[in-house]
Amino acid sequence: MLRDADNDGAHGGDRERARDGDRRPRGRRGPSRRPAGTFLLLLLLPALLPALLLGTAAPASAHAVLRATDPADGTVLRTAPRHVTLAFTESVGLLADSFRVYDPANRRLRTGPAGHAAGRSDTARVTLPARLGSGTYTVAWRVVSADSHPVSGALTFSVGKRTAAPAALPQDRAENGATTALHTIARYLAYLSLALLLGTAAFVAYCRPPTTAHLRAPALAAAVTLVASTLAVYLLRAPYEEAASPTTAFSLSALTHTATTRPGRLLLLRLALLLLAAVAAVLLGTLRVRLPRRATLAAAAALAVALALTWSASDHASAGVQVPVAIVSSTLHLLATAAWLGGLAALLWTLRRAPGTAAAPPARVPARFSRLAFTSVVVLVVTGVYQSWRGLGSWQALTGTTYGRTLLAKLALVTALLLAAACSRTWTARLTRPAGAAVRARVPEPASGPPLPELPPEPPPAPPLRLLRRSVLLEAVAAALVLAMTTLLTSTVPGRAATESAPSAPFAATGVQTASVITIPFDTGAPGGHGKVQITLDPGRVGTGSLQAVVYGPDGGLATVPELRVTLTLPARRLGPLDTRLTDRGGYWSTPAFTVPLPGTWTVKATVRVSDLDQVTVSAPVRVTR
Repeated sequence: MLRDADNDGAHGGDRERARDGDRRPRGRRGPSRRPAGTFLLLLLLPALLPALLLGTAAPASAHAVLRATDPADGTVLRTAPRHVTLAFTESVGLLADSFRVYDPANRRLRTGPAGHAAGRSDTARVTLPARLGSGTYTVAWRVVSADSHPVSGALTFSVGKRTAAPAALPQDRAENGATTALHTIARYLAYLSLALLLGTAAFVAYCRPPTTAHLRAPALAAAVTLVASTLAVYLLRAPYEEAASPTTAFSLSALTHTATTRPGRLLLLRLALLLLAAVAAVLLGTLRVRLPRRATLAAAAALAVALALTWSASDHASAGVQVPVAIVSSTLHLLATAAWLGGLAALLWTLRRAPGTAAAPPARVPARFSRLAFTSVVVLVVTGVYQSWRGLGSWQALTGTTYGRTLLAKLALVTALLLAAACSRTWTARLTRPAGAAVRARVPEPASGPPLPELPPEPPPAPPLRLLRRSVLLEAVAAALVLAMTTLLTSTVPGRAATESAPSAPFAATGVQTASVITIPFDTGAPGGHGKVQITLDPGRVGTGSLQAVVYGPDGGLATVPELRVTLTLPARRLGPLDTRLTDRGGYWSTPAFTVPLPGTWTVKATVRVSDLDQVTVSAPVRVTR
């Protein structure tokens, strides 16, 4: 509902409702009683959406991206370095276990505590042991970006010479699936409950429904959910940062550590604001004190802005370019979202009451909400365009980054939401149309004699109200999906940071990697000595995986060869050849455990012997990611 209806239409709708409402039978149920299952589905949708998110979302990425390292990744040094320094695109927070350094034998070394280099908050540094032997060392790191999301990665450097088989990337810093899932669910419920709470308050304050008793239960449920989800986010904050199990959430060290971080302090502030509001409401209700309307609205507005700031001051707006403007824009965006989407839920809850009874909302209520929705959409468009520009930085990032593609999905849902809102606006205008809009043809009175009788009254406008209820229901479903995409968007690295730090992309957290499959044709020059060999490296990333190879003959069918040897060489690092030691499995060749130590473009060489005298060696490149 994007535009306000005519004020005269609201009063006309009230007159028509008052005229026709008493004509309906008292015991008859209105149309809103029939789609009970639809409303139940709407209530269950917010609880089902987190499962949808977790089933399709990749691991959360952070805003901070690695710009440079000292020593650089993969370099060979004559002497051992004293420090390892990482430089990021924004300030980062350090954990007690931010660095783990492994020697060439894959044993963890004792290092000094992590700190910032020369007081620069966008760097992380660790002191290495005094004497390091020759070989390749692996450094696994994990820090927390300024927008509260953790980021991790690894690098290698060599002292004297490269080790023939460097230690594989340690897997003990991988994300904990249970912690990430619970943290995502808690954040989504916090967004949803805030929108319902603030939106209901805005609906009551501006739209002024004749009764608010039916809105107390959903408002109280939203407030309780907001407190519970905020507590859950606070408890899961330390395990989420450290990629630990959820069982560590209640440890004293985790709770105290979270309280020292900016996200933790903002979460505590949010809880304090909610507690203060609850105490004030209880005291005013107990003492039966009624504050002036302006004072109540001012206090409620101040509380809403303060609550919204606890989000905008800890997410993407708190880091990057134009931080003060971004925080203001993010706060207004969140408040407008709550006023529109939360108010939409309150309107839906109000419209489901039986029309034609004393409890039915007057036509001026949806008309007022139409004006509120239109104002909210204007604010959302202005702030959304600014935040999209700030997060993307270029048109290429709109389709070339995860942030841009997620933003496109959100815009598609917003478009569907606007279409449903346009339908609601149409039915609102029909509902609030003045009683005299449909001009009746009047029969001229005769020159003499009594006047002719009046025409019978028109039936009540039940169909527009029923259609309005359905369109608002569609709006509410689309709104829940938009909030789900917003949760994903705040957990994704902005396109500007991803584009500006493209050379450092191997260090950023990535999603699930697929296998690398290459097909290499061969020809020994002998009759029937040609075909192709298909090699599968699973997964196609650094670490230990499997390698399979299949040989196809001239006719395209599987061929049996007496010998097949496959090696990998990394020319850029002068590493290899590494023998995969394939074993004939009767129709195909494989090795169950093969370690690819470094990322880069590797050269795969396959030596195929088709007879005692005929063999050939062919090669092809394959890309291995971090």
